[in-house]
Amino acid sequence: MKQKDCTEELAKVSCLFPRFARNKVLWLMLSPTLIYFLVFAYVPMVGIWMAFTRFNFRLGFFKSPFVGLKNFEYLFKSGILARLLRNTVLYNLAFLIGGNLAQVVCAVFLSDLKNKRFVKISQNIIFLSYFISWVLVGLFAYALFNVDNGVINSWLRSWGLQEYNFYLEPKAWPPIIIFFQIWKGLGYGSVIYLSVISGIEQEIYESARIDGASKWQQVMHVTLPMIKPTFILLIMFNLGSILKGQFQLFYQLVGNNGILFNVTDIIDTYVYRSLTVNFDIGMGSAAGLFQSVFGCILVLSVNAIVRRVSEDLALF
Repeated sequence: MKQKDCTEELAKVSCLFPRFARNKVLWLMLSPTLIYFLVFAYVPMVGIWMAFTRFNFRLGFFKSPFVGLKNFEYLFKSGILARLLRNTVLYNLAFLIGGNLAQVVCAVFLSDLKNKRFVKISQNIIFLSYFISWVLVGLFAYALFNVDNGVINSWLRSWGLQEYNFYLEPKAWPPIIIFFQIWKGLGYGSVIYLSVISGIEQEIYESARIDGASKWQQVMHVTLPMIKPTFILLIMFNLGSILKGQFQLFYQLVGNNGILFNVTDIIDTYVYRSLTVNFDIGMGSAAGLFQSVFGCILVLSVNAIVRRVSEDLALF
């Protein structure tokens, strides 16, 4: 039996090279993608070693003292990782749920409008925010919220009200950050849902109207069930990056304002400061490794749950 299995394996290997020769053009077309992932995804994985060292620039990559799990132990015991994990997960859940719901609502409203010209113009205007740089968004936010000559504080002074220093008030920033993230991604996500809604056969809506269904009932019993698979698929794709915060969003809006770190510091901004400000390469690598491993486990777990509920909706 074992000899038969070995023979089958050798046959598969021997067939591999002729198949490769027959499809060499396809492999050549695929090579840029393979090279990209090799260079930017697999080769950098060697840097995982730094998460277990107290990295020293003079000693270099392999001669820096090995400390085992002490970097992870410090992150857990100091409470830093708990704060980073809380902020990263809660913000991403708000982005995920709020963003997708806003995109669905926007797509449903646009699909129900009869004036196609108005729909095109509205869609382009909403989509425009997706292409705006986070640097410009940060400048826009500063123009709104700074205490000296910001738009909001200028209005407050003109009405005889007291100024509000947003950059000294941590509680003001969670809704601001969530709003800007949802606003920026609204156009891109609504286009995806709008394309799904456009693919729904009109005969289904006509049957619902004949049965006396109102617009609200058509949305609830026809539109939403038809876009449910897309909604779940996008949720699962985004769950993989639930621990990868929007670094540019937080950095451009908040920067290195330590007063706001308790509610705005996420894993990505902490890793950035560890590498560029504190020069604690080992600690930053440990936080980044925890982020990646936890995200992988989360994706596999959620996919297993979805596969048990509905195998057709699972990623793999």
